[in-house]
Amino acid sequence: MSKPKVAFFDFACCEGCQLQIVNLGEFLLDLLDIVQIVEFRETMSEKWLGDFDIAFVEGSITDDHSVERIKKIRESSKILVALGSCATIGGVNGMKNSFNLQNVGHYVYGESYRFFPTIYTKALHHLVNVDYFIHGCPIYQPEFITVLKCILQGIPYYVPEYPVCVECKLNENVCMYDRGVSCMGPVTKAGCNSWCINSGNICYGCRGLTINPNIEGFKEVLKKYKIPEDFLIKKIEMYNKCKELDK
Repeated sequence: MSKPKVAFFDFACCEGCQLQIVNLGEFLLDLLDIVQIVEFRETMSEKWLGDFDIAFVEGSITDDHSVERIKKIRESSKILVALGSCATIGGVNGMKNSFNLQNVGHYVYGESYRFFPTIYTKALHHLVNVDYFIHGCPIYQPEFITVLKCILQGIPYYVPEYPVCVECKLNENVCMYDRGVSCMGPVTKAGCNSWCINSGNICYGCRGLTINPNIEGFKEVLKKYKIPEDFLIKKIEMYNKCKELDK
């Protein structure tokens, strides 16, 4: 039996999620025993001209050329996986959607902005069907392994819809609010094992909002700790601006 042909692609992103895969160490060598990586710009120069069994795609869609390209990748792939926040929810690139595109282009490129046409940022599922989602900025390596196992077994992977706070409590972390700093854990999808908080950082909300985020409860937390509500809105929009396109 031939190995599944796997490819990695990127659009508007920092490629940090693909770097997470490169840094898998020994597991990456094990991975090569069960799949054939035919295209992966971070690790190889070869290009594959045929179809793919699995395509991992990092990055959000920010121009018309990318719209055409992601549709071609979708047509050539049996399974398409959105890899990382930019691909799954639009990521930080979505902040551009709050501004006039011409003004954004002029701010970035000056008078040459007309040579760099752009569109409002979209996540992959806004344009094509996505089979699996691996959230995070960057992705959490154990979750990537779990999703890959699900793909190879032909079973679905369900992204948790409870907040990061649940995992944080299970890991016996002291709440960041009790430490005197804000955190997006109360309204952010779990699945990362509260990775950032475990390491002493805050949750920035990179996995996106839960389906029914308890915004009112979050506001009460902010009120208790005397944090302005507009601060919450800005925090939410840092990763979730493209969520408006889901409506």
